[in-house]
Order: sequence, then structure tokens, then C-alpha cells
Amino acid sequence: MVSKDMGKEGSMAEEFSILDLQESPHTDAPRPVFYLDLNLNQILDKVTMQWSAQVRKLFLYFPRNKECEAYRRAVYGDVKKPACYEALSRFWEAIGKMEEKRAQEEAVTRPIQKDVWHLWTVKAYCDAFGKLFEDLKKAGPASDGMNEFLKLLEKHLTSKEFTEMRDRVDQILKELTGFRFVLTYDKDRIVVTEGTAPGDYESFMNQNGDADKVSFKSPFSVSPNLCDLEQECLNLLAGKHPKLFQALEDTAEKYREFGEEFCFRFIREIPYYLSYRAFQIEMEEKGYVFCAPTTSEEEQTSAEGLYDLALAIVANREGRKVISNNTYYKENESFFVLTGPNQGGKTTFARSLGQLVFFTKMGLDVPAKKANVRYYKNILTHFSVEESIETGRGKLKEELLRLSPMMQDGEENDFVVINELFTTAATYDAEIMGRKVLTHFIEQNCQGIYVTHLKELASVHPKVVSLRAMLNADRIQTFEIARSEAEESACAASVVNKYHLTYEQLKERL
Repeated sequence: MVSKDMGKEGSMAEEFSILDLQESPHTDAPRPVFYLDLNLNQILDKVTMQWSAQVRKLFLYFPRNKECEAYRRAVYGDVKKPACYEALSRFWEAIGKMEEKRAQEEAVTRPIQKDVWHLWTVKAYCDAFGKLFEDLKKAGPASDGMNEFLKLLEKHLTSKEFTEMRDRVDQILKELTGFRFVLTYDKDRIVVTEGTAPGDYESFMNQNGDADKVSFKSPFSVSPNLCDLEQECLNLLAGKHPKLFQALEDTAEKYREFGEEFCFRFIREIPYYLSYRAFQIEMEEKGYVFCAPTTSEEEQTSAEGLYDLALAIVANREGRKVISNNTYYKENESFFVLTGPNQGGKTTFARSLGQLVFFTKMGLDVPAKKANVRYYKNILTHFSVEESIETGRGKLKEELLRLSPMMQDGEENDFVVINELFTTAATYDAEIMGRKVLTHFIEQNCQGIYVTHLKELASVHPKVVSLRAMLNADRIQTFEIARSEAEESACAASVVNKYHLTYEQLKERL
């Protein structure tokens, strides 16, 4: 990527961001725990596979508030429009070419070469943003973010400083690329003559050179650095055209730092949208659906055709089918308590709910046919952990240590995903602790889901809703999650299977 220091200090619109209406206060925070619990790391590996580590970091932080989430969602709505997406994709290709020229500038060692490649970099910048402005204007974006960017870009592109830089660089490069000279080798002399000769070096030598030689390659294309002969030729040309080469040096120095900071920030941030859009297009071509969620506070959180996106990525690779589910909260409902047999899709469903909230908060489309997601300040997750060999602490203690800060932060209106807590505790103790956890988060005005094998937790509070992983008539998992009272036999079967206590297993041991 182009480094930030290429932008001029104190330039206009330094605070503008296509990603954030307001700067997030957590830009240096570590990755939240829920990324691993919800398998978001697997999804983002896929999303950012063809992009840099800097792009991956853009997915680590939530926008500051509800308004910032809406700002980002509106921008993504523009990015999804074919004309806008094509314009941004062309722009990104142009930026790639600018990067190649910048890399050449860094690779060469001669000052005059550095100056020439720097002017090519400046020209690539001017051309890329000029074309982007034209294309985006035709695309007709609707979001505040894109329209503010266009307003700033138009002001930049029509400014005296920009037009003077563009025209001056174009003129010098035009004159430089107009140079042609002929090298004539005669015995022990090389004569340099300005002008042109028919054909190119390789063709001429292959026709007129030693027939025993297989092929001839130009000595001027071996390395980006000048060889001694090239340097001597350049010295002769510079001596004959001193004004042009002085103008080259002066112009390169004048525009050593060029452009506006908001433009370079746009380059750093726009891949956030482009990477996800490219991923979404790929998944949609394979039959998976996405939708732009509504965020009405007048309606409860709900989703139709919701599925686990991380599982979909793996399943598509392996040729397996992914089951989707419908879900909704009613008024005065806070928590789902999900029970049912092992391997019935409970954890997958819980993850899909967390992913639904995550991608909504990130201002992106969600893996569902239709969804409304109310505003939540944060996402809290707690998935069952193994005993720590390093600390020597048991599984229960590890769980309690991780749960403690979640319940002490005092935040309200979070979305909470809890999966199989207290499985090593006695049933009586696990029920008491589970009841306290649920009650705490309900009193904090949170919503969420609690996956458990304890059917008693499904009735601990009026705001708790019982969900169950369903079985068919043959008691085989369907992976459908539905509102239903917790079933004794299903919960018992879950425990029996978990601890290998089925009739066949016991008979085999005995």
C-alpha cells in the first residue's frame, strides 16, 4: 500500500474516512475473544485471502456507535451497485500499477532514474483518481460517505495545485518518452545518434548478427538499473538538453510529497468493502444468499434463512449442504436457551446468531435471506474451554475466570452467546450458576443465546425462550432449531452420548 507519509501534512479533509463517520477509540485494541468463538477468523481468512494484513486489521474494530454503523452500511450499499463496484475495481487495478512504479522508484539507484519513476508514480496517482471521479459520478452513489468523498475529490482535482502538478508532470514525461537514439558500433567505436531506426534491437540482431547464435536480447532490459553504456548515453542526452533534465530534477523534488491525505486514506480503507464484496459475489455464485439487514428498533431481532458462514465456506469446499434456520425474538424476550441432542446443530446455530450481529455491526451484508438486527453495543461470547495444562487450573475454574470480566464490566445492551458452560460441575451446581448468569445478563438489558444440556434453564426467567435442536420421527438429528419445550429424553440422550454411556457402549465394556 502507499504509505501515509506520501500525503501532505496539514492538507484538506485530513479527518475524512470512507470507513468511519467518527474515529473509533479502539483502534489499538487486541482482537476480541469472540472472533475465535464465532469462527470469524476462518471467515476473514477467506475474505482477505488476496489482500494485505493491513486490510485484515480493518475487520477488527466496530464503528463507534449506531450512526457510524449506518454510515458504513450505506457506503457498502453503494459498493454493491455494479457500476460503482466496477469503478472501484478499475481504480484498485490502477493503484496496483501505481504501486509497481513506486516499487521501481525504490529499486533503482541512480538519482535521475528515481526522479523519472517518481514522476510516473505521480502521474499514476493523478490518472487513477481522475478516472475514479468520472466513473463514480456516472454511478450516482447515494451514501453520505461516497458523496462527501466525491465532493472533496472534485475540489482536489480542480485545484490550482493539482492541475499544475498534473500538467507539469505530463509534459516532462511526454518529452522524455519522445527521445529516440541509435547506437552504431563500428570496430572499436560506438556512435550515439538521435533519431530512429526501423524495428527493434532484437529483430535487427537476429537478422544481421552471427547465425550461429540462437537469439539476441537487449542489454538494456536486463536490470532496472542503468548499465554504464546506458548512463553514458543518458549523459550525452542530458548535455544536449540541459533545461529538460533540470526541469525533471526540479519537478521531482517539488512533488516529492504529493497528493491529499484523504485520498491516501481512501486507498487504505476501500479494500474493506471491496474484499467483502468480492467474497460475497463468489459465495452467491455458489448458491449462498446474503441480505442487507434492516436495523429497526421498532422490531425485534429476527432472521430468515440464517446459516453459519464459516461452516458454509468449509461445506462448499467439501461438497456438503448447509442447513439454514429461521429465528426471532418477540417483545419482552431476552434469551434463547437451546437444548437438544449432541451433534444436533446447537453450537452452529449459536455461532450463526453471533455472526449475524457481527456483520450487521460492521455495516456489511449478512448470511440470511432476510434479517432485522437491533443495535447492540458489543458482542460477548463464552464457549466451553479445556483444562489449562500450563496453569494447572481445571476446566471449571478456567470458565469462571473468563466469565468474571464479562459479568463485571457493567455494560448494557450487549449480545451474548454462551455455549455449554459448567459441564464439569454437578448438575445441581451447574443449574444454580447457569441461572445466575442468565439473570445477570437479562437484568443488564442484554439479548443472546445460552446453549446447554440443562433443560431446567429453559424456564428460569419470564424473558427466557426455550429452543430445541429437533429430531425426526426416527430420533435422527434434522439440524432444525425451533421453539419447543426442552425434552427430557433429548437432554438425557445428549448426556448419555457425551459420556459414552449408551447401551451398546456399556455392553461392549462389560
